[in-house]
Amino acid sequence: RRQEAPSLTHTKITIQFTIVFSFAPKLPVSTNMMIASISRHALNRGLLHDVTRAPATRMLTTASRSTSKRASLRTAGVVAASHRAGSSSTTRAGINAILALAACGTAYHFNDSQLTSFCAARIPTSGDVLSVGSLTTEKATGILFPPLCNAMSLVGTGVRIKYVFVKVYAVGTYMDPIAMMAVKKGGPDAIQKALLDPTYPRVLRIVMNRSLSIDKYTAAIIESLEPRMHGQDLEKLEEFKELNPKVDLVEGAEIEMTIRGDTLLYKNAMGGVGSIKSRVFTEALCDVYFGEDCVSPTLKEDVLKGIPNM
Repeated sequence: RRQEAPSLTHTKITIQFTIVFSFAPKLPVSTNMMIASISRHALNRGLLHDVTRAPATRMLTTASRSTSKRASLRTAGVVAASHRAGSSSTTRAGINAILALAACGTAYHFNDSQLTSFCAARIPTSGDVLSVGSLTTEKATGILFPPLCNAMSLVGTGVRIKYVFVKVYAVGTYMDPIAMMAVKKGGPDAIQKALLDPTYPRVLRIVMNRSLSIDKYTAAIIESLEPRMHGQDLEKLEEFKELNPKVDLVEGAEIEMTIRGDTLLYKNAMGGVGSIKSRVFTEALCDVYFGEDCVSPTLKEDVLKGIPNM
């Protein structure tokens, strides 16, 4: 709505959003609390205007409750966000967060069968993940990967197979789209070179497809890394082993490895975070997943196809 002041020296552009938050009982409590907290903060700062007593709100609430297939849904309320042109980045970020969370919430506003299928999907839930946008299914395992992780974009998924047919885990690769902006225009050779260079930030997100002892998991990773390190910084292999608590991995367990130059930020299956600082180690890890003799050819193939489309 464009309003011009009488003096014609001031122009204000106001965009109004009306958001209906409707969540299923299976929505994690932490998500509801997050939305409530952000909404309350935005209301207190005047970024949002509470219109929960407006007639339109009562009508929407009544309509939602009158539909039998939506009887199990809880209407959390309606808010309208007013955004002035020229507002600070903090204001825009606050409103964008509300819209993003609303999008997450409305994904649950389906009929009973759709809702059951959505909640039962094997979606990784830990880590700094914002599940806004379409999910990607790893074909061999059926495990779903969200489009964003740790501020990086998903470029490909694959599976780690042992003994010809045992699908151990699914793995997704997330890359920094800004860092890859020039690389993706250079063709397959440039992309392959960048994948082997830990200077280009990335996240390797592993989701277990079956149970596995932690000793077997760490032994397999170390077995792949050691020959690629050529006798240098081998003490880092013991550091890596120590980053994994003595708890066996179960189906659905998630591990994140964020590579930035000579630093590996590692999040184990229990949520603990640690780091390893070694260029030799990070280069070897890149080669494990993207080198000529990589442990997941399907991942490498998918990533090489995905980066040009970032």
